[in-house]
Amino acid sequence: MDESELRAFTALAREQRFTRAARSLGVSQPTLSRLVQRLEKQLGAKLVVRAPQGVVLTDAGERFLSHAERALASIDSGIAEVSELAGEPRGEVKLGALPTINAYVLPPVVAAFHKAHPAVKLIVHEGFSSTLEAKVVRGELDLAIVQHPPKSEEVSALFLWSEAHWLAVPPNHRLAGSKKPIALQALIDEHFVVIPGMPGMRKMEEICAAAGKRPQIALETENLESVRRMIEAGLGISLVPALMARDKRWRVDPIPIAGGVVSRDVGVVHRGAGYLTAATRALRNAIVAYVKSQKF
Repeated sequence: MDESELRAFTALAREQRFTRAARSLGVSQPTLSRLVQRLEKQLGAKLVVRAPQGVVLTDAGERFLSHAERALASIDSGIAEVSELAGEPRGEVKLGALPTINAYVLPPVVAAFHKAHPAVKLIVHEGFSSTLEAKVVRGELDLAIVQHPPKSEEVSALFLWSEAHWLAVPPNHRLAGSKKPIALQALIDEHFVVIPGMPGMRKMEEICAAAGKRPQIALETENLESVRRMIEAGLGISLVPALMARDKRWRVDPIPIAGGVVSRDVGVVHRGAGYLTAATRALRNAIVAYVKSQKF
């Protein structure tokens, strides 16, 4: 068996559909099928079966998957060591990031990194902390910028920065134009536009619960631009991290929260030093250097 067969099988196990797995590897679906069939023939066992909901691993497939992943991790580690000897990072790095990080931090980092290391191909995935952490653990991502500390004990983490949350309101809101910090207790009866999992809303839920109420959610969305535009249309208010609050496109300046009671810590996570290729290590160093230069 060869590396391409192992990568085909692990991609299919991860994506659970031939079309998505083939796309992730940059090969055709027939090529992916042939690679998996060749591997099954060498092992003398069926590894996957098609089902209405997608691809399902057989018992043999479940047992072989961890061995295939360890073998590929060992190959990648060897490639990393040879790459370091060559002195020039190369290859592919898969980076995950929270939506606000992807929108407001990564553009200058990625642009500078690409200029410094043109032989490295970067792939950026956007998502929420729990999802990104799980992908790092499974080896689907090399690095991820998530809320710190991570919930998983299977990743290594490096703290990057801490930032407060601010209150964003519509132009005709009673608090529009206020420069005075606002207490969260004053927002109990407001309608909110939220991104699921944001630390600000978790604090708001606690305050509402203490008053025997629940936050009134007007809209949930995963799109940052949608949050801003919905607020400005008058749908509701939102607690946004400082990165987003500094966006010059707000029609009304966001308002500080009294006492700094809402904040988030941000860090970068990976599986461990043994899994860091030269390219991955170079990207992590670039992220850390950028954060220090910006004094987050």
